[in-house]
Amino acid sequence: MPGVDAIGNSATDRRLTAARTMLTLADYFMGRDIDHAHELTAELLLNARDTVKRANDLLRLAGRASCPVNSGWRPHAINATIPNASPRSRHLTCQAVDLGDHDGTLDAWCIAHQDALAALGLWLEHPSATPGWCHVQIVPPGSGRRVFMP
Repeated sequence: MPGVDAIGNSATDRRLTAARTMLTLADYFMGRDIDHAHELTAELLLNARDTVKRANDLLRLAGRASCPVNSGWRPHAINATIPNASPRSRHLTCQAVDLGDHDGTLDAWCIAHQDALAALGLWLEHPSATPGWCHVQIVPPGSGRRVFMP
């Protein structure tokens, strides 16, 4: 059908969705850029911008109208309070984001569209390890697998 993408969205639908899905750096930092400003380096800021851009690209492709950030940048003190958080979490380096996904539909979309993840340069933590959120990161895990277990 002319003007319709692979998942059935028209160009107008995609523009409207894009306008509603834009995550911002403020969403990503969750106020931690202020509370922990002494830890926020230029490199972390560049990583955060890249992570937010790729997350927005993912949300556009997935046709998501909105999506909260459950967890963005985690300064060391914050990460230490998160149950089961890795001391080497990509959240520490602004290379990961947890997107709210209470019904699992974003995770399901990612599993079904791993080629899109690859094109965006994103890796997905396996949905069985992320109930209620979708964890994506901009660097490969140690296994190198597009969908990985923590």
